[in-house]
Amino acid sequence: MLLTAVIFSGCAVYAGFNYDQLYGTPEPKERIVPAATPIAQRYLTDVKPIIKNRCVVCHACYDAPCQLKLSSAEGIDRGANKEKVYEGTRLIATNTTRMFIDAQTTAEWREKGFHPVLNEREQSPDANTQAGVMARMLQLKQAHPLPDQKVLDHDAWDFSLDRDQQCPTIEEMAQYEHEYPQWGMPYGLPQISQSENDTLMEWLAAGSPMTGVAPPSAATMAKVKHWEAFLNGDSLKEQLVSRYIYEHLFVSHLYFADEMQPVFFNLVRSRTAPGKPVDVIATRRPFDDPGVDRVYYRLVQVGETIVDKTHMPYALSADKMARIEALFFEPEYTIESLPGYDPEVAANPLMSFKQLPVNARYRFMIENAQNTIMGFIKGPVCRGQLALNVINDRFWVFFVDPDMADIPEVNSFYESQAENLRMPAEKDSTTLPLTNWITYANQQGRFLRAKNALLNETFENGEHLTTDLIWDGDGNNDNATLTVFRHFDSATVTKGLVGEHPKTAWVLDYSLLERVHYLLVAGFDVYGNFGHQLVTRMYMDFLRMEGESNFLSLLPAEVRHQELASWYQESNQHLSEFIQGDINEFNQPTSVKFATDNPKEELLTKLETKLNSVGSHKYELVNAKLTPESIQALKTIGHIHGSQATLYPELTFIMVEPKNRNVEAQLFTLVRNSAHKNISSLFDEESNRLPEKDNVTLVNGLLGSYPGAFWLIQEAQLPQLVAQVKATKTEDDYRVLLDKFGVRRTSKDFWSFSDKLNQINKQNQPIEAGLLDYNRIENR
Repeated sequence: MLLTAVIFSGCAVYAGFNYDQLYGTPEPKERIVPAATPIAQRYLTDVKPIIKNRCVVCHACYDAPCQLKLSSAEGIDRGANKEKVYEGTRLIATNTTRMFIDAQTTAEWREKGFHPVLNEREQSPDANTQAGVMARMLQLKQAHPLPDQKVLDHDAWDFSLDRDQQCPTIEEMAQYEHEYPQWGMPYGLPQISQSENDTLMEWLAAGSPMTGVAPPSAATMAKVKHWEAFLNGDSLKEQLVSRYIYEHLFVSHLYFADEMQPVFFNLVRSRTAPGKPVDVIATRRPFDDPGVDRVYYRLVQVGETIVDKTHMPYALSADKMARIEALFFEPEYTIESLPGYDPEVAANPLMSFKQLPVNARYRFMIENAQNTIMGFIKGPVCRGQLALNVINDRFWVFFVDPDMADIPEVNSFYESQAENLRMPAEKDSTTLPLTNWITYANQQGRFLRAKNALLNETFENGEHLTTDLIWDGDGNNDNATLTVFRHFDSATVTKGLVGEHPKTAWVLDYSLLERVHYLLVAGFDVYGNFGHQLVTRMYMDFLRMEGESNFLSLLPAEVRHQELASWYQESNQHLSEFIQGDINEFNQPTSVKFATDNPKEELLTKLETKLNSVGSHKYELVNAKLTPESIQALKTIGHIHGSQATLYPELTFIMVEPKNRNVEAQLFTLVRNSAHKNISSLFDEESNRLPEKDNVTLVNGLLGSYPGAFWLIQEAQLPQLVAQVKATKTEDDYRVLLDKFGVRRTSKDFWSFSDKLNQINKQNQPIEAGLLDYNRIENR
């Protein structure tokens, strides 16, 4: 083995010398050209759409293979890195490599270990096509297209999430081509068309000239100026409010609601005031010490292609500014001094922002609750089983009425619990899990006992303990109800109560919502070590169960712990005290009236009825432009369960072409919901699975970022599809189903189907839609 390593190492060195002799030594080139030039327009109109629709669908976010983010000109020029971002076993935190944040030039990225995929030697057509990884990968695919197989050989192809990544440099390409001749790009998908390949190769041969995103219009920049002025007032109150807004929106894509084709922006901290070029303060977390006396909050245009897995749109408008004014500036209160950035304070929002009204903070989050909860799901991760196996596969979310938070006793209670509300985010990203976990578990136990003592007093004899405690969206806000779907290592948040009654539900109050945000969004470091991620995940067990217990408190006292125990069969020992009530003891009777022996189902029905008028109904099948008979057929598909449901991937995207040719193809999503005995197991999730209780949810429209399978169906074929689905009980049956209706990753029509799917999705959701990700498409 040592001899082999020496030989291969020597070959790489020789290849490097050979390229140096042929084309000179490498150094970054200036590839970004002015947008107004013809060569830039050629890139924008001919080249960029191909890269977007054929490359970005696998190469975006932290889970991009080899950290190769092709979603921007700067990312293409940055190149690739052999180190994985998602490495759950690392003992120390790794360096951050966030695009547009941790380095500003290609030369700086080279210093951070990124190698080019474009030729950085002599700029000639021969050198650009022979000494560039991207060009060689395209040529390899054209020379070795996918084999003529419906299902690719599992021994020759690895599509697992944690597969080994080769990430060859140009010096290693010859060896790669020899060992993996079929692994050209796009990997495991059909080759791009000859015309697309010719366009890309011509562009690469010409030196890969690119241009960044088009700058915003003067009208848009005027709005940016207006908002930056608003966010950078000089008073202590203005500075503290802006800090609060920033720490809650830093992962969002901000846009101006009155624009037909909006430009998206990130809210960043800058060393420079409005009117000067932005100088981004690149800290690991948004509450880390910025190292300057005064922070300025600036809007920076998003420089990358919008992809669904990181897209969290947040509308700015005159009404939104007026609402912030009403929440934070109209009430009478005084800011004595600004909180510092010491981690023990800054990582605990209940301490750092205690001078701001609780009601204002809570309403700021719940009035845009989908965005707030979406931050937990998409914000710092875009992928992460360890972060997401802490939630069930589908559950509903409700909120405590904000009027409950607008009383003096609430503020004083939080102040009294400051020590118990310290959070794992106060530690750095290299953490020892066991000792820290014991400390935080004890703190959480003390807080829950104190909280339930307060609740037992507040709701003595069940007074006011009714569904009136649940926020009704003020009669017009469709953020009042949410549904969360987990898809193994990704998840989706939608408005409305989607699907049949779920196993569990959450009721979130201010402190719980705030703590989850600072645990999983503001305080979570995807580059952190194993201990940091483990403590975060373990702490979330208690926060999740606190939300579930808030829901259960509306049930009769005698069934609360029974219900909780049924959700946590064979759970870990550290949760037993919570389940049995030693930590989470709330014993006041509910004032909700029940008439059946299934109070949980009754309660969910009562809440559905109460909130129906404000809930979103966009995912209901009746919205589809198909015949009533076809919609009924689709509903039948949505009823499969048990081992039949287990056969399907996490997400199946379905395109139905209507009988009426004047109607656009209709899109649907079949979501598999995996059942568990409990979700308290950290590593061996499979041992807690209950496949006999799996089910599916079928919704109108696309839901989720990572399709596992595609179906293409003529409306007239729906009765055949229903019959086929009913007959699908084995893996062989599922293959027959795909033979008839599937668009596999090997299909010759894959790319045309993909283009149509993304186009219709964008038409249906012009603000919310982003490019889908194809890293989870199954090979079955």
